[in-house]
Amino acid sequence: TAKIDIVAADLADAAAPALIATAAKARFGRIDGLVNAAGLTTRGSFVTGTETVWEELFAVNARASFFLMQEAIKDMRARNAPGSIVNILSMNAHCGRAELAIYSATKGALATLTRNAANAHMGDRIRVNGINLGWTATESERRMQSEILGRGPGWESEEAARLPLGRLVKAEEAARLAVFLLGDASVPMSGALIDFE
Repeated sequence: TAKIDIVAADLADAAAPALIATAAKARFGRIDGLVNAAGLTTRGSFVTGTETVWEELFAVNARASFFLMQEAIKDMRARNAPGSIVNILSMNAHCGRAELAIYSATKGALATLTRNAANAHMGDRIRVNGINLGWTATESERRMQSEILGRGPGWESEEAARLPLGRLVKAEEAARLAVFLLGDASVPMSGALIDFE
């Protein structure tokens, strides 16, 4: 039976990565893998973006991910043990929609950090890969589109009709890819940024 533990932390808080890593090591004794899946998608374009939105998005989407990676890498290296890190990025890292300029910049930063870590720590047997997620049907996305952006409950079927597959990516499909990248079946892949759309 798998052991599961939950640590509630606000990734906008600079102390959160160390808190999470400390709790993981206390509970399990080590860190074998990390998936950076949390992120904010607040809108901010070159016309509407603010310093507050910039700081909030970079704090959660880039800074927290960097320091969580740092904590995992430090633990793996201290034990001279292999490990795997998967960063959840976005297709928006390639350019992004106009209203997602700041969000796209955070994902572009994380893409660079993914490849940098992969290059720096391949000799440590630590693999680091990223998934550039396409539009994914998550609860937070449904809430963003239907409530915050005011598109109502029919937004998903409208957008799905425009997509080649006829639907958005399912969260469980992204999860399966993350599990594959964490596991030994994906060895020696490292530094890959997989467009998943």
